[in-house]
Amino acid sequence: MPTAVSHLKRVPDPPEALEALFQEHADRIFRTAYRITESAVDAEDVLQTIFLRLARRKDVLDLQPNPGSYLHRAAINAALDLLRSRDQANWVSIDLLAPDLVEGAAPDPEALRRQRELRTQIRRSVARLGARSGEMFVLRYFEGFNNREIAEMMGTTQMVVAVTLHRARATLRKELGHFLEAGHEEN
Repeated sequence: MPTAVSHLKRVPDPPEALEALFQEHADRIFRTAYRITESAVDAEDVLQTIFLRLARRKDVLDLQPNPGSYLHRAAINAALDLLRSRDQANWVSIDLLAPDLVEGAAPDPEALRRQRELRTQIRRSVARLGARSGEMFVLRYFEGFNNREIAEMMGTTQMVVAVTLHRARATLRKELGHFLEAGHEEN
């Protein structure tokens, strides 16, 4: 079990299949959620949420033909849901502050502040995309999958992926443009 999730409680007498899924995929789910939320605590919450949902299901869930793909997508969706549900106006992840706490050459504090604000705005903007657009965007730009791989994972065509990503980028450009313009007016 990865050390990052060692504090999670075990489900009492979990089915062997669920335990095997956890052992095999927990690290990837955690890393995926962390890349989206930029918070180890939130990534652990996402991991726990996914496996608790699976453990509580009354019916049998068939994750075939690719359980890893299903769980990876579940991690993306759960992390985006977490971002959507949180009022992030007053929230700053300690993981974002960690570079500032390291001793050594002190970078420009104003540049660091602008970089943190931009990263927070990007996460907010991605969270506001529709569920399908947000998932595709994360798979492409956070996880590094190509359009063909995304199409296979999501059961669609490469053309649909390309069009969806184009629209998502246009939306983000518009939102981030407003954010960047507002930031320049402050200076």
